[in-house]
Amino acid sequence: LWRMPVPEADGRHRASAAFSLSFLSLVFSITAFSSSHWCEGTRKVAKPFCTGDSKGELCIRFNSPEGNSSQAVQYIWETGDDKFLEKRFHAGIWYSCEEMINEDGETCRSFISLTPASDRGVLWLSIVAELLYVLLLLTGNILMSVEMCYYSSVIDGLKINAFSAVVTVLAGLLGMVAHMMYTTVFQMTVNLGPEDWRPHTWDYGWSYGLAWTSFACCMAAAVTTINKYTKTILEFKHKRKKLERSFRIEYKFPDHRAPEK
Repeated sequence: LWRMPVPEADGRHRASAAFSLSFLSLVFSITAFSSSHWCEGTRKVAKPFCTGDSKGELCIRFNSPEGNSSQAVQYIWETGDDKFLEKRFHAGIWYSCEEMINEDGETCRSFISLTPASDRGVLWLSIVAELLYVLLLLTGNILMSVEMCYYSSVIDGLKINAFSAVVTVLAGLLGMVAHMMYTTVFQMTVNLGPEDWRPHTWDYGWSYGLAWTSFACCMAAAVTTINKYTKTILEFKHKRKKLERSFRIEYKFPDHRAPEK
């Protein structure tokens, strides 16, 4: 039985590149999914009244001897900035945390409970899509590792290669949809969420960038896998045509000295 010879070095390089990109995508997606730094910013909250040895910069001294000063009253009346301070916060898919005043540490609460009731369905769809994204990436990694260690048959290798490409492309599409849905939910929560949570300023954090980096690595792995599959098929067709052409030449110009069959 004739088998097509495949350039082992080039095939292994492409397979290892696709596996490396897919593995990076899996690690990035798990890290981003479990973190709470998708969005970061500050909240403007009123200063509490000073008690005991509290610092005046982080609280209001209501018993200050200058409390009745016309200048101090006029300053607070015009700007109001002395009555407020900014607390840093960060939020992810699962929970939102903000720093505490006059104490070390953070207080956290579930981000799902902060989301408006009308948008919780979209948030749950985003969570399910993220879980499927991670699951499909894991499946693609397993298939690519099997392909790298499985060289008994070219046809079987092509089947595994095609299936891993399809799985990786589906994972990338799910990841893109999940990230976009979470972005929409967070923006709606900023506008319609609880008054005691709404941020004064906010921007996307490192987890959000890591999630989209995972998507980019996933699509790069899919393109590399599809490219390897296409190149193998083209080489297979080219070598088959060469073999058929050589058979035609041998049939057209037979060796007359050979016995007839």
